[in-house]
Amino acid sequence: MTARRKLSVMTISDRAAERVREIVEDSDEGVIGIRVGVRNGGCAGMSYTMDKVSVPDPADERVEDKGVTVFVEPKAVLFLLGTEMDFETSQLRSGFTFHNPNQVSACGCGESVNLKAAVAG
Repeated sequence: MTARRKLSVMTISDRAAERVREIVEDSDEGVIGIRVGVRNGGCAGMSYTMDKVSVPDPADERVEDKGVTVFVEPKAVLFLLGTEMDFETSQLRSGFTFHNPNQVSACGCGESVNLKAAVAG
């Protein structure tokens, strides 16, 4: 019998891992990682959420990559399957970005997205 490797919900780029590491190290609150989720809202229908995590929720999916931990809310898992989390800096803004194969469209301001649930296969 061959052991199957569990696939991660999402991957983390080097830049995103470095930014998560900075958030954890710079926090005075005992932060161990960040939690990614989705919520309804915005002109395209949904937006990504991010929060610092001091105490993990056992229901969250745990993504450990490049020495950092990202927790994914259970209701967000199907919307984030196959996503790469990145961190980008431009002249106008800096922040986490998501290269998500489940994204159907995005609003012009870039604050919200239209996501479809991934098909389990």
